[in-house]
Amino acid sequence: MAKKKTTFFCKSCGFESPKWIGKCPGCEQWNTFAEEVRVSQTPNTWAKSSRKIVSPSNINEIQSLEAKKSGSSDRELDLVLGGGIVPGSVILLGGEPGIGKSTLLLQMALKSTQSVLYISGEESESQIKLRADRVGIKNQNCEVLTETLLENILDYIKANPPEVIVVDSIQTLYSEDVDAAAGSITQIRECAGKLLHFAKEFNVPVFLVGHITKEGSIAGPKLLEHMVDTVLQFEGDRHHVYRILRTLKNRFGSTQELGIYEMRSGGLIPVDNPSEVWISQRDEALSGISIGCVLEGIRPLMIEVQSLVSSAVYGTPQRSATGFDLRRLNMLLAVLEKRCGFGLGQSDVFVNLAGGLRLEDPALDLSMMAAIMSSYQGLNIQKGIVFSGEVGLSGEVRAVQRLDQRINEAKKLGFTDMVISKYNKFDNQSITGINLHTFGKVDEVFSWLFG
Repeated sequence: MAKKKTTFFCKSCGFESPKWIGKCPGCEQWNTFAEEVRVSQTPNTWAKSSRKIVSPSNINEIQSLEAKKSGSSDRELDLVLGGGIVPGSVILLGGEPGIGKSTLLLQMALKSTQSVLYISGEESESQIKLRADRVGIKNQNCEVLTETLLENILDYIKANPPEVIVVDSIQTLYSEDVDAAAGSITQIRECAGKLLHFAKEFNVPVFLVGHITKEGSIAGPKLLEHMVDTVLQFEGDRHHVYRILRTLKNRFGSTQELGIYEMRSGGLIPVDNPSEVWISQRDEALSGISIGCVLEGIRPLMIEVQSLVSSAVYGTPQRSATGFDLRRLNMLLAVLEKRCGFGLGQSDVFVNLAGGLRLEDPALDLSMMAAIMSSYQGLNIQKGIVFSGEVGLSGEVRAVQRLDQRINEAKKLGFTDMVISKYNKFDNQSITGINLHTFGKVDEVFSWLFG
């Protein structure tokens, strides 16, 4: 007979406990324990015939297999996935409500040359048809199935296996084998596990849409992100038109790639040249604004860095960063005060990356410090200058990687001067169309900029 057992486990790290506790001993997070009802089988229910003798293989004798990737008919999605969709892979796409997750995958299904089964547990067939009409793409290879019972879905796809499966969303599915409500942690783990088993057995890629919590993490157990092969994050402000697709985990490619879309009435449109989007076109020069060159994966981007430095009205000066690491901002302010002699201890400092981007490339340090000093002194930075350099704690300008790609992107957008580290190795004679200014210290950059 099957026995039911109630346990509690942490949603963050998976630590199990026979009773509910407030603070997890494993990850030290508060209020993360959730109840789970498990059904255990007695030893007599296991068939001895199902067991087999296992033996290891020498790693040098194992034949290497290169993962063959197929295009998804979406340039940005293929870039983020590392070149395309790997057969048998499970891809989890998360994002805020209304950000465009369903639209992105429906567009992919309608553009694909493969047979795609779009499974929806949130919308009816007529609602999906309305979105497809708005996108304006017709595809005879795309089929729609509105079902939430996992066993019914598995029976159909095993009898009629498509080439690509889209599940919108994993939180709406439920299995009869689990005594829990749809969307619970137990159901999410069970449904994801069965879909993962199907994907590996039939070599069919599966896209899973996942909801997120108010903290920004994907709803459900953390084990869900460990089970899948790729985790994608769809970001952006619903009040703005631009959306960013990031890779949080990818077993078949890099996690540094970035996909950029523009939300229009006809769906999501890939952005051909994102650097032009995030550089404001102004008629007059303003202080506190600089242009930095960063790399996201293989793509160089020109980003407008905005800064505002003002006298602190209240006792404690404010430090605010939008799209930039606040701890790194505090480090750069300490370098300005200790190494360069600028007293910013009694000033409010606000920085922002235009366009709603969130970047971590250390090459943005020099541009950030230039924007702060421009606002602090009330002096404009000359138009046509772009910065690319990391700043160390001793005030040195450190070299950045793949400088040639950054230079080519700056020349393509019409920049005339580029400030870099003197420790970067490059052939000055082969570079034309842009003036390279090399410095070893931050104070040397400021002397050249502001005199």
